[in-house]
Amino acid sequence: MRDLLQPLFRLPRRKKRIIQLVVDCLLITLSFLLAMLLRLENWAPLGEPRTWAALLIMIPLSLAIYVRLGFYRAVIRYLGPKAIRAVFIGVTVSALSLPLASYLFALGIPRSVPFIYAMLALLTIGGIRFGLRAAYLRSQIRHKPRVVIYGAGSAGRQLSVSLSHGQEYLPIAFVDDAVALQNTYIEGLKVYPPRQLGYLADTYGAERVLLAMPSTGRGRRREILAELEPQGFPVQTIPGVADMVTGRARISEVRDVALEDLLGRDPVPANPTLMDANIRGKVVMVTGAGGSIGSELCRQILRHGPKQLLLFELSEFGLYSIEQELQRIAEAEGLDVCIKALMGSVQHRQRLATVMRTFGVNTLYHAAAYKHVPMVEHNVVEGIRNNVFGTLATAQAAIAAKVDTFVLISTDKAVRPTNVMGTSKRLAELVCQALASHQSDTRFCMVRFGNVLGSSGSVVPLFRTQIQAGGPITVTHPEITRYFMTIPEAAQLVIQAGAMARGGDVFVLDMGEPVKIAELARQMVRLSGLKVCDERHPDGDIAIAYSGLRPGEKLYEELLIGDEVSPTSHPRIMTAREVYWEWARLEAYLDRLFDACRGFEHSAIRDLLGEAPTAYRPQGEIVDLVWSEMRRGSPGERLSTSPVTPLRPKLARQ
Repeated sequence: MRDLLQPLFRLPRRKKRIIQLVVDCLLITLSFLLAMLLRLENWAPLGEPRTWAALLIMIPLSLAIYVRLGFYRAVIRYLGPKAIRAVFIGVTVSALSLPLASYLFALGIPRSVPFIYAMLALLTIGGIRFGLRAAYLRSQIRHKPRVVIYGAGSAGRQLSVSLSHGQEYLPIAFVDDAVALQNTYIEGLKVYPPRQLGYLADTYGAERVLLAMPSTGRGRRREILAELEPQGFPVQTIPGVADMVTGRARISEVRDVALEDLLGRDPVPANPTLMDANIRGKVVMVTGAGGSIGSELCRQILRHGPKQLLLFELSEFGLYSIEQELQRIAEAEGLDVCIKALMGSVQHRQRLATVMRTFGVNTLYHAAAYKHVPMVEHNVVEGIRNNVFGTLATAQAAIAAKVDTFVLISTDKAVRPTNVMGTSKRLAELVCQALASHQSDTRFCMVRFGNVLGSSGSVVPLFRTQIQAGGPITVTHPEITRYFMTIPEAAQLVIQAGAMARGGDVFVLDMGEPVKIAELARQMVRLSGLKVCDERHPDGDIAIAYSGLRPGEKLYEELLIGDEVSPTSHPRIMTAREVYWEWARLEAYLDRLFDACRGFEHSAIRDLLGEAPTAYRPQGEIVDLVWSEMRRGSPGERLSTSPVTPLRPKLARQ
């Protein structure tokens, strides 16, 4: 049947309509002749002129009615309730034309014939269409995996209809925890309670669960996934409401469960006054605009009506990508914002100052930084130059250009750091704190938070790739924990925190509860419909391998250095009072650190990092790649170790 139907369904629309017209002519004729035969109980009417005269009147009239009702615009494989109504109306009007024609032209058609004809026409004209539809859908069933839809609401119903006509999945039942819906039928599918998923798998061969609750809060989705996880079904979900409304996704686009569903919490609605305070009608600049946080800041800033949005980025590809994306957003949403893409390094103070003065920057979000812990541990000097002296150059340029507000994006790794990256970010905080008390032209503040979901270097894409490859999943330590937050929520809170700044503030975002990375890996395995292979389950599918902590990595991250923390007007933003040095003392310290970096004196750098109020406590030997190679006495050591001398921090201010 599938082989016979496919050529028919592949014909051009024009040919399909011609075929339908011809077939309907034959079916009208057949239905009328059979009606006459059943009424008169003999074949005599076939030879009477009145019979054919009635057909000559009825066929064109019926076809005209069918065209008017849209019979030939409908796609047979997608016929629904509206098509049933159209067939009924069309056949009824066609049947009524018989007594009218009989009366006007004195044809003598028996009065019961129109009723018999109507029943026969419904069976033939409607039946052949719905028969073809059923045959097509049945031909698809054998080739599609069977799925259960969790959520019998409007999204679930739409998903069921969409999947029934698609090639991917065959919905066999709904599951919903609403007692009022259970044991009812929706779109021809029965609604079961969640506890009967095992029964659906055993009886009907259900292979996976599709979560169709796009408007449900993250907290509730997390509870549902926790219920589904032990049952061993692969769980996927449909896009969120925002993606479907904006056209970025369709309801039938089934996706893997996002980490936000596993770990996320319901976001607090943004305060419009705080969101607009430093943005609307102002010139806003974002350094590191092509990065994970920088790019999301740009998206949200764009939608709050800045006068100009300046994208400052060292990576040419990153800058091009975010500029193109923002231009598309502005065009699609009718946003009249001037977007400027500017290449440059945050270590070049003169370039920064020129840009800020030229465009008259009011607000600056400093997101440019090296954030990968092992990478900075292996490239100490460049990490310090970018994170510490890049922040210094950017801050000094902002003061020189009289920027109103400077917001530093910091990290939880700056709290009692065991690595160079975290220490460099704490030094960047100290720079902003010192400059905040040293001058009054620019308001400085810092916003500190943990890992963001989906950022570059995130464990989630890595885990997903490893699961698809059959494992093992690599985790550094069984007890390692991290804080997580979605990128949009983090960017939104950064903007609001910056609006609350008075000068020198250290804002700390409420990250919720920390998460064990190993348990996260297990959840991802179970929600993929697989089993974790361990000592208790040696026959499992995916093993978890522990590779050991990487250089500078901590088991647990913290958000506060001291205990002096105060709430703000926002429930997820706190402010902390933490120790810092005055500018004169910090300036002298930075000069010594700069000299040590210039000479690649890693032992001196490590000592200096511990001297500042950073609480730096290294856990191992220096692992900088250049330093390690020099210590081994490689041929390269015979080369000069004194690079071209860059500008010192003091000279850079002249």
